[in-house]
Amino acid sequence: MSESMPLVSVLIPAFNHERFVRRSLDSVLEDPYPAKEIVIVDDGSTDRTADEIEAWIARHGHMLRVEYVRRENRGIAATLNELAARARGEFLRLGASDDYLLPGGLDAQVRYLLTHPRKRAVIGDSIVVDGSGKKLHESGMRDLHGADKRLYRSDDGIRRAVITQWAIGGPVALLRKDALETADRWTEGLRIDDWDFFLRLAACDALGFIDVSVCAYRLHGNNVSKTRHAATRIVNLSESRHVALRRASLFDEPCRSLLRAQAHYISAKIAFLQKRPASVALHLLAFALLRTTSKLRLPSPSARLEKA
Repeated sequence: MSESMPLVSVLIPAFNHERFVRRSLDSVLEDPYPAKEIVIVDDGSTDRTADEIEAWIARHGHMLRVEYVRRENRGIAATLNELAARARGEFLRLGASDDYLLPGGLDAQVRYLLTHPRKRAVIGDSIVVDGSGKKLHESGMRDLHGADKRLYRSDDGIRRAVITQWAIGGPVALLRKDALETADRWTEGLRIDDWDFFLRLAACDALGFIDVSVCAYRLHGNNVSKTRHAATRIVNLSESRHVALRRASLFDEPCRSLLRAQAHYISAKIAFLQKRPASVALHLLAFALLRTTSKLRLPSPSARLEKA
């Protein structure tokens, strides 16, 4: 069976997750998909993450191909680019050293891409667990982010969902390796890189969705995007605003106006954290105007039919 199924490279960027990394690696081994390899880079961990990885490889490395690199810290985007460059698979499954895959997810996502040749990537849902693995939510998209998963059933809905509410928690994406040519890889220097990457895929209708939980997303207090520290949140939000403004030109109307509106909404959040109420009001006004503009610029039903 493994000869007839395309090779999937599971990419795992590892950083200071000594408590969780073995579970992440175990989950790849436990998934019944037959044609797979692990590519893992320890991005300069300062705890015992490297020791845990090396012990796991010594015990299980004969059961599947594992490529492991330990080096100094370069950041998540640079690590993902290195992982992708080292991968041999036709498909790349994004992993994480604190989360873990759910059995059957690889097969479901590979089959989706095999039957949808125009799609370059597919995302699924996740369950949400705590630091000890106890389930907190059945659906990361719905219960953690409040997303309407019905939006993800069409290209237009996916574009709007990715722009207005990035509801992807955990390593839920499978990519064709050549998708990195479409989306130009990950932008190095970004701390929260996934929104930027998936905006670029959504802009060319290259992103699909299956309503299947393909991984467990772990909330453990140190998740980069979940910080409550005000100064760090401002840095993260400022980066997101920059991404929104930079990527708006990739979209046609009305999505271009929608992404510009989102940039003002993010700016309002920044102003709120900086205790500048007048600026909050101005950005929310601009947000509302651009949202209204985007609705007015919706293509007519006849135009949609012509495009189809």
